Amino acid sequence: MIAETLQELVAPIESGASIALPPTRSGPAIAATRALIETGAKDLHLIAIPTSGLQADLLIGAGRVATMESAGVTLDEFGQAPRFVDAVKQGTLKLKDTTCPALVSALQAGEKGIPFIPMRGLIGSDLLKHREDYQVIDNPFARSGDPIVVLPAIVPDFALFHAPLADRHGNVWIGKARELMTMAHAARHTLVSAEEIVDEDLMADPLRSPATIPAHYVTKIAQAERGCWPLGLAGCYDLDAEAMSAYARMARTAEGFAQFLEDGPEPAQQVAAE
Repeated sequence: MIAETLQELVAPIESGASIALPPTRSGPAIAATRALIETGAKDLHLIAIPTSGLQADLLIGAGRVATMESAGVTLDEFGQAPRFVDAVKQGTLKLKDTTCPALVSALQAGEKGIPFIPMRGLIGSDLLKHREDYQVIDNPFARSGDPIVVLPAIVPDFALFHAPLADRHGNVWIGKARELMTMAHAARHTLVSAEEIVDEDLMADPLRSPATIPAHYVTKIAQAERGCWPLGLAGCYDLDAEAMSAYARMARTAEGFAQFLEDGPEPAQQVAAE
């Protein structure tokens, strides 16, 4: 349950696996993502819940991703995700475009163990022309014609994210990032890096237990201080704007990205983050 290293944490992820990733605000496991790149696993299918940023861009830039399923991939105020944009333009990445409600609904279907889920709002959009797996059916409970879209359930092979706190029993406290709970429920395996791993049982704490993922849904945990950096983690540390600016600048080219991946940000920025 407790991995000694991040390399051990991500070792179960093999080529071709599907991985659910959280939005930037909810604990992307950046340190673990770097460890995943080092394993050489490729042809990954990334599923953003419902958007992604640096975490997806690192994997795409490293040539590890075959498919990106998302409602958006950006660096937020730092601009477009450069390696994602380049991969789409070059045609080296299969893009499964969708919407935030569609991704969350399909993940909830996976969480509930049902094969599909109906959803309003997609009829009339171009998404139905490009997503053959989204189908329109007649509402069987309507008295007259009432078309509705049905989405196949999303059941990722892995959920990979970073959390503020975990315990040695395997429970993970996520605070208000509730999408992480849904990811853990739906995924076949959940891999979590955490700022701190404590001996106490988080599920025994009446104040923390409502925001704690029970160990039953968690496959493996590893400690990683500042595991989201250069992104921030609510209640722990802020986003490192200088390091993110450096990434946005360097990753515009494949050569600059490779340098960032190998060396990290410039020394002054690295010191500032420690």
